[in-house]
Amino acid sequence: MANAHHDLALSPPRVHALRFPALDRDIDCAENETLFAAARRHGLRIVGACGGRGTCGSCMVRVQEGRVHREGKESEHSSHKKWLRACCVQPRSDLVADVAPRSLAPVVRADVRTGGEDQALTCEPLVAAQDLQLPPASLQDLLGDVDRVRRALAQQGQPRAVAVDWAAAAELPGLLRAHDWRVSLRSATHGGVPRIIGFARPEAPLLGLAVDLGTTNAAAFLLDLKTGQRLASLGLENPQVAWGADLISRINHAIKEPGAAETLRQAAVSAINALAHDLARAVGAQASDIADAVVCGNTAMQHLLAGWPVSQLGRAPFVSAMNEALDVPARSLGLKLAAGANLHLAASVGGFVGGDHVSAMLATEPLWARDGVSLVMDIGTNTEISLVRHDGREARIWSSSCPSGPALEGGHIASGMRAAEGAIERVAITDGVLRLQVIGGGQPIGLCGSGVLDALAAFVRAGWVDARGRIVGRVPEVGTLDGVKAITLAEESADVPAVRFTQHDVRAVQLAKSAIRTGVKLLAAEAGLDETRIARFVIAGAFGAYISVESCVAIGLLPDLPRERYTQVGNAAGLGVQQMLASRTRRERAARLASECRYVELSSRGDFQKTFLQHIGF
Repeated sequence: MANAHHDLALSPPRVHALRFPALDRDIDCAENETLFAAARRHGLRIVGACGGRGTCGSCMVRVQEGRVHREGKESEHSSHKKWLRACCVQPRSDLVADVAPRSLAPVVRADVRTGGEDQALTCEPLVAAQDLQLPPASLQDLLGDVDRVRRALAQQGQPRAVAVDWAAAAELPGLLRAHDWRVSLRSATHGGVPRIIGFARPEAPLLGLAVDLGTTNAAAFLLDLKTGQRLASLGLENPQVAWGADLISRINHAIKEPGAAETLRQAAVSAINALAHDLARAVGAQASDIADAVVCGNTAMQHLLAGWPVSQLGRAPFVSAMNEALDVPARSLGLKLAAGANLHLAASVGGFVGGDHVSAMLATEPLWARDGVSLVMDIGTNTEISLVRHDGREARIWSSSCPSGPALEGGHIASGMRAAEGAIERVAITDGVLRLQVIGGGQPIGLCGSGVLDALAAFVRAGWVDARGRIVGRVPEVGTLDGVKAITLAEESADVPAVRFTQHDVRAVQLAKSAIRTGVKLLAAEAGLDETRIARFVIAGAFGAYISVESCVAIGLLPDLPRERYTQVGNAAGLGVQQMLASRTRRERAARLASECRYVELSSRGDFQKTFLQHIGF
């Protein structure tokens, strides 16, 4: 009998079929696995800002057919067609399930607006192309194909001993014979050493890929490296969000789970490959025509992409593996570009102030390189801030980061979502009545980042949220969600769960806004200034382009300065990474800029905790 019990314990869990009609997908899900975990394993997107820990309520599904087991419940039961958290539900039979519309809504703000689309890019690329016509091989002329290329270059007065990438050499024989011995040569010079990095069909375009790899979204830009012209741009959600909307969740996952870091790296690689493929296809080219690439991201994103350890980023003193810019063969990371294409990872400043902020500083230099005090802020899951004090001769720059978390972008918010169709983006209260503005104008299905800030600002102004951040009971729209007070912005309908703003949501925004405001105040203090001395306040980032400065001031996220001091620009990091791709000089300037920034760890200051608590209320 003991052996029977032993065999039963070792038997694998039962597996059930799970169907999502809206996605036209069928997957399998084990009884000891949540629906969210099964969806993530199969690459099927269900929003899960907390990474499936059951703390955010964003992964809503509704089971139409079948039986499920809810975490914390002793018995199996049917769904009763209620909206449930996918990360808290396990199957007990085959299931048919709906996914909440906020997981499926098409994104309309994909982080590709850089605010500098009308600026001509200086074209000084690190790669070049030239077409060659070679004499065909014969019994009288038995030179190898690469040597034939070198001979042709020597006949044009170019160095004959130029190095050739081994993968590029492998492509050459087929190309020569398919195109009547004509070929397009791609060469690059790194460290003063010329090198043939690829071959392509005759007259093929010479393309470059610039990527802003954000925590939430990835934005990519395709450039013609012969002219510097922007050909196309595209954005998509960073697939790493399946493991959490914030950096710390992903870092912890990478540390604790065997092989998790490589899984996260492959997720980033797959996103870049998808962007490269789709952008090239959009202009009638091939991903193999992309001969150079530049990527910027925050410190954790660049570490994960490069395959560097991130455990040291998860605890103080938050030290990176390397801050200087890195050049690496793109194929060594799994990127499907030209055979010998190079990937340039932008230089970082220190801590969590990464290459994306350096890129933003590069792009906004005309705004802050003036006499006086300027502040550049890129609001996001990780908010980076640089304060510049310019005295006419030189600029001194102090930089820091604020762990603002994903709440300001709709993450870790009960009804949070991306800036997609159906997202509430503006909220006002007139005579005690809620007024909502929805992206696309249809039925509200969730709250995006700008809507989160607007909603809270409106609640504070109307007295629905008091100075300590408590939702007050006298508000007619107040109810409860899982035992927590919540303000209902849109009631549940047949196919859409209710849109609510909970007490937990208020607390999440309080922590984020206090972190950012504390960062501004203490960075100014580090430079020996009061924040009222800031003459120019540059708010960068795709999210920063859509927020209401008035709402930010109302909740205390930004200081109450004259509104003309605030300038909202688009995805400046996206513009900066394009400049680095198009110009050797701009790439060198970015590296110098990173070294000129003085990184400050504000949490080590004795007045950090006091300042943070001072700004937690409204």
